[in-house]
Amino acid sequence: MRQLFLSFLGTGYLKPAPGTWGSLAAVIAALPLINASPLLFLAASGVVTAFAFRAVRAEMAASPVHDPSWIVIDEVVGQWVALLPVALGVWMTGANVLSLWPGLVAAFIFFRLFDIWKPGLVGRLDRQETPDSIISDDIAAGLFAAITVALLAALAHGAMAYVVTSFPAPA
Repeated sequence: MRQLFLSFLGTGYLKPAPGTWGSLAAVIAALPLINASPLLFLAASGVVTAFAFRAVRAEMAASPVHDPSWIVIDEVVGQWVALLPVALGVWMTGANVLSLWPGLVAAFIFFRLFDIWKPGLVGRLDRQETPDSIISDDIAAGLFAAITVALLAALAHGAMAYVVTSFPAPA
């Protein structure tokens, strides 16, 4: 049961790039939760994160391999952090989550970018090589992605809306 959870229903065994598959599965799993209620998504994120820390600690205590590639629950946690601005957008507008598809795509791409690139804090957490750092570096990558998504949304809905409404259409 623990392996099923840690591999996020087996997506961690998909090749190549199990982390990318896990992230994609996380986005797909988040869609109905966000549509049902962004608060439900937030609660589910907290529960999954708590169980992820516990399950990773137990698995690492029983395994000599640090951060095996089949464990992708850390990608799920990080990806769900990256999706928080999208959930906030659904909550604020009442829109269907799929109508915010640019945010979904940006959250996925930027989370994967920061998770692979590991800039700054993400890299420092990853180099700790503790059971908790397996998840913590993905949370940091998710936060970086969430900030990026929020900035892009502000640019698209704020600055771009200003430009569009400030200049008259050509006659």
